[in-house]
Amino acid sequence: MAGVAGRVALVTGGGRGIGRTAAKLLASRGAIVMCVSRTRQELEDVGLEYVVADLGTTEGCSQAVVETEQRLGPVEILVCNHGIGSAHEDVIWKQTPEVWQQAMRVNLDGPFHLSRLVLRSMVERRYGRAVYVSSTAGLVAEHAGSAYNSSKHGLIGLMRSVAEDAGPYGITSNAVLPGWVRTEMAERSARREAKERDITVDDVWRDRAALYPSGRVATVAEVAETIAFLASEEASGINGEAVKVALGGMS
Repeated sequence: MAGVAGRVALVTGGGRGIGRTAAKLLASRGAIVMCVSRTRQELEDVGLEYVVADLGTTEGCSQAVVETEQRLGPVEILVCNHGIGSAHEDVIWKQTPEVWQQAMRVNLDGPFHLSRLVLRSMVERRYGRAVYVSSTAGLVAEHAGSAYNSSKHGLIGLMRSVAEDAGPYGITSNAVLPGWVRTEMAERSARREAKERDITVDDVWRDRAALYPSGRVATVAEVAETIAFLASEEASGINGEAVKVALGGMS
């Protein structure tokens, strides 16, 4: 099985949570990995090649791709995992344009620019894997999260556009949709919810676990394994799919 061995992978949001675990997993299977985020210390702790860049800007996206190509070679695997959550959002009539614009810039514009920049060389080489980390909120909207919900819905649309445009050239494009996972981003929303409901954070997570038939939330490792498979050569038959990692819940 060829897997990902020897393939150059660009993993965004690679300093923590799902991105960090996916980057280390790909590297353990032989991929040549570049991690990108805005926080140098977190990237240094990962122990892989890294670029410090703001992927909410076109300049940051360009920097990430150019440095990867110069240092490692053409990007063959793109994992768009970076994003901003919804813990700071409000119901839509109280939502500010600034919050909306920030979510779109980070969660949707960044993946668009990264895709645009790496797809040309993938097409030329007739090989590539693009994996976008959306959310079950990309299918079923959560309360008080209009910017997050919309950006994650849009990310699935971007993924399908890439699948349609690049599919004839040996490139696959898919999305991974985690349900609740105990990442730092999800912990922030749990703290907000606990305060609003006057309960403990542990109570919030018990309620979230109860949404799934198994009575637990998915793990970071389970999401990373799905990303790694979709990034592999063996996943050549899967294109344009939104794959939930939600233990059978959030339908």
